[in-house]
Amino acid sequence: MGTVPPSFQQPGDDRPVQRSPGDAGEAARHAGRVVGLDAARALAIIGMIAVNVGPRGEAGPLGTLYDAPLGRSSVLFMLLAGVGMSILTRSARGPGAGHLPWQTVLWRAALLLVGGLALQMAGHEASVILPLYGLLFIVCLPLLRAPTWLLTVLSAAFVLVGPLIWLAVRRGTDAFAIKEPTLADPPLEILDDILFAGSYPAVVWVAPFLLGMALGRLDLRDRGLQRVLLVGGAAAAVGAYALSRLLVLLVGEPGRTVDWDRLVSVTGHSQMPLWLISSTGAALFMLGACLLAERFLARRAPALAAMGRLSLTVYVGHLLVLAAVVRPGPDSLAGGLTVTTVLCLASLLFAWLWTRRFRVGPLEALMRLPRRR
Repeated sequence: MGTVPPSFQQPGDDRPVQRSPGDAGEAARHAGRVVGLDAARALAIIGMIAVNVGPRGEAGPLGTLYDAPLGRSSVLFMLLAGVGMSILTRSARGPGAGHLPWQTVLWRAALLLVGGLALQMAGHEASVILPLYGLLFIVCLPLLRAPTWLLTVLSAAFVLVGPLIWLAVRRGTDAFAIKEPTLADPPLEILDDILFAGSYPAVVWVAPFLLGMALGRLDLRDRGLQRVLLVGGAAAAVGAYALSRLLVLLVGEPGRTVDWDRLVSVTGHSQMPLWLISSTGAALFMLGACLLAERFLARRAPALAAMGRLSLTVYVGHLLVLAAVVRPGPDSLAGGLTVTTVLCLASLLFAWLWTRRFRVGPLEALMRLPRRR
């Protein structure tokens, strides 16, 4: 999903890296990486793996806990995408600013868009988020030098405006009739699916992306900011969820057909304002927690940070494994937990071993703009 499913900070080369054991945190700091961001990205991937493996909607406390990442881990991924975009382009802002790396941004957008549309055609039965990243990378180009206050205002505006536009376009349709774009679809149909009809409608999901871009302009190592993210995120997550449940008690659960009664929903991927506020709040909480615990994570959980650095490779890899090995199934909660655990442990081990020798993941290397001879 670096950043998003990409670890999209500028990749380094793939020369062997000489490190002493237990020195992952120091190496990361010298490389200019924020280990807390990598860890947060890894947690987002783990949540998305659980959601994509399934099954969902199982009864009981364990089933509820297993469903918790639905509509939350992907929002965290999107928030980190915006953070990564600001980190990538920070040299193009401020006094003595250089040129915008628009060629790099367009290259990555094209790879994510085309690759994601192709990946959607595999038999993994999951919704691929990469085409949304590709589109937003292109859309964000005019905003790369916009003031931070404007990004914040636009993000807040889209929290309300985005869901209302989505409602107006989808009104009267089946809320569960999701149309994921693929490479085989006509261009206009692909655009419509990414904007409105898919699991990640851009008109709604642009809000956490823009917020991430604004956050990426700030000093993420500042303890005060980290505490604000932690406390403010928790308050937004719990407050919006509680308000939704209160409104549902007053007016009833929304129907299956998309209509204005859906505005009270906080269900994952409902695309509604209260869900967006609650999920973004949860994402801010997780980001703040990872940043506050950065020293501990660098020393005690180097595999987690490594997984975040290889986020694009892990994301694509788990979908291919689902398509080639797991599907159909799993059909039970026990099966889902088992497959999720195996995939996460394998991803952590692979990422840790890979980053001990190479600076960048196998798919992350593709994100570097090819050099002209």
